[in-house]
Amino acid sequence: MQVTVDIVIFTIQAGELKVLLVERGIPPFQGQFAIPGGFVLEDEGLDAAARRELKDETGVADVFLEQLYSFGDPGRDPRGRVVTVAYFALISADRSPLVAGSDAAAARWWPVRELPELAFDHRKILDCALERLRNKLEYTTVGFQLLPARFTLSELQQVYEAILNKKLDKRNFRRKLGLLKVLRPTRELRRGGRRPARLYEFVAARFERLKDKGILFPF
Repeated sequence: MQVTVDIVIFTIQAGELKVLLVERGIPPFQGQFAIPGGFVLEDEGLDAAARRELKDETGVADVFLEQLYSFGDPGRDPRGRVVTVAYFALISADRSPLVAGSDAAAARWWPVRELPELAFDHRKILDCALERLRNKLEYTTVGFQLLPARFTLSELQQVYEAILNKKLDKRNFRRKLGLLKVLRPTRELRRGGRRPARLYEFVAARFERLKDKGILFPF
């Protein structure tokens, strides 16, 4: 039996949730798109293998990475008995380059709503990662992992809307954020629209206190 790691890598671009897929350059499933991943080396652990593959495929390290689930159905890989340990990673749009790995012909960000047919059982893995991401919005900081350190309230709302795949009422969203008091306004403004927008920072310490009290993000 062989062991692989596969990494579902999410980002937000132009207000849309996207996932990194690579076109396989070798059999099996040559020419089809797949989740980035590869075999675990003899001298490395699972987390180390996932971080190596993440860096190979994106050129990025030190980002949110979480183990998702193990997939080991017989026949999931035509090369033989292969068990994969899936992870998901979150990369902010300002840190989302593309680097095709050695066995990949091309890499690109695909809108989650417009996915091609995927190799192996990778659609099942991706759906599992998307469900985990949506569930974690209520009680973790994953939404902020997809943003730069400083962001506008509109950019934050776009992240939640992209992940949940639904529109949120702007006034209600901002009212709830104000009650939680997890954002700190900065003196910086983002220019480019009809009027400048204030930039905010996430206050992690405040969030931890709310979490200890069992208060969730009610979006």
